[in-house]
Amino acid sequence: MPAANVGFVSIDREIVRKINKERYKTYIKILYLPQGYKLTIDFTAYETQHTSLFFIAPNQVLKIEHTGEAPGYMLFYDRTFYCIQLHDSEVYCDGLLFNNIHNMPLVSIHQEELGFINYLYRRVEKEFELKSMSFEEMIRTYLKQLLIKATRLWTRQHLQEKVTEKREHLDFFRNFTRLVDANYKYKHRVADYAELMFIEPKTITHKFKRLKLPKPSELIKDRIVLEAKRLLVHSPLTIREIAYDLGYDDPAYFSRLFQLKTGQSPLAFRNIRRTSDVTTKPNHS
Repeated sequence: MPAANVGFVSIDREIVRKINKERYKTYIKILYLPQGYKLTIDFTAYETQHTSLFFIAPNQVLKIEHTGEAPGYMLFYDRTFYCIQLHDSEVYCDGLLFNNIHNMPLVSIHQEELGFINYLYRRVEKEFELKSMSFEEMIRTYLKQLLIKATRLWTRQHLQEKVTEKREHLDFFRNFTRLVDANYKYKHRVADYAELMFIEPKTITHKFKRLKLPKPSELIKDRIVLEAKRLLVHSPLTIREIAYDLGYDDPAYFSRLFQLKTGQSPLAFRNIRRTSDVTTKPNHS
């Protein structure tokens, strides 16, 4: 059984079976996977071409399809052990590694970074073996280093240089991202988020354009549609109930939005996804 609030496991076939069911679903998970692993997160499949880190929030659906030749590892913990929202000033990863509007949970680890990442995982593994005095504080120390390093890599790999060149740009991106993730069920318009950010809606739109980001209205819709996909495949709710859950009084309007974004009706998506594989997306970052 997993520890009450933190744990560390080597990834083998037995653990994979448990990961793919419910055992670790409620935990925040950081996976260290060398070359040759295949996994699905939500509705995208990945195949690791080299060592990679994956950051999985409790609301995301994870399934490991195939293990590589080299061992992988999973560090898992809950919010009572380390809450990134409460400790945002320490690690600066909320809205980037987790809860990001790109829904991209991947960081690729290239040769020049591999030694440091391997060192952190070896130290974490050793701490779990020894469980000496102040064990949990040592794990938090290594976890924070891992999150800080991975956040730096994530911003380089997944954001335009214009976003990362100034702290104020990255702060704006993160703030919008976190607000959307927290409010997408109830707030569907750019104006809703402008009000929360105490700025004009056109300021958000112009800022996104200058930073070469997608339109903010489309990012809001993308987050809504992602949750709709999760509910369609992994819940027994009817399409009408899903529409209401996502803040739409008119299920027909919700269905039109879903079809516009995905090219399929909600019912067709549900039927197809429950009987077929997802599209594989190798990571070549």
